[in-house]
Amino acid sequence: MHVLHVDDHAINRRLVREILGCFGHEVTDVGSGDEALDLARHRAFDLVLMDINMPGMSGIEVVRRLSAIPCWDRDTPVIALTSEVSRTLSDYIALGFSGYVPKPTTIAELMQAVDQCVKKHAAGPLVRRVA
Repeated sequence: MHVLHVDDHAINRRLVREILGCFGHEVTDVGSGDEALDLARHRAFDLVLMDINMPGMSGIEVVRRLSAIPCWDRDTPVIALTSEVSRTLSDYIALGFSGYVPKPTTIAELMQAVDQCVKKHAAGPLVRRVA
């Protein structure tokens, strides 16, 4: 899969890129919501991993703006990959996300979420927290 990872921390981007790369996925990572929106206007992705708390534009705002981009595939799963603890999975789904993976995360949690997206992309949003 071609994954877009949006996170303002370079170390987080590198870790996710290396983990997903080991499983054969191609990762494009960016450090801001503005960069993510610019890419989304020109390139398709199979999955988006989105940090929530970023300077400038939150991940929630990025998800809202993605849906306004005419060429954006609204069926592309977007998983909140965040240390934000005040929201639950159902909160994220109500905000337009397909799932939620807490940070810090394990390789197993991350890959389970990615695998679920591969398998359930056509079936709709992920309905349970990855554990």
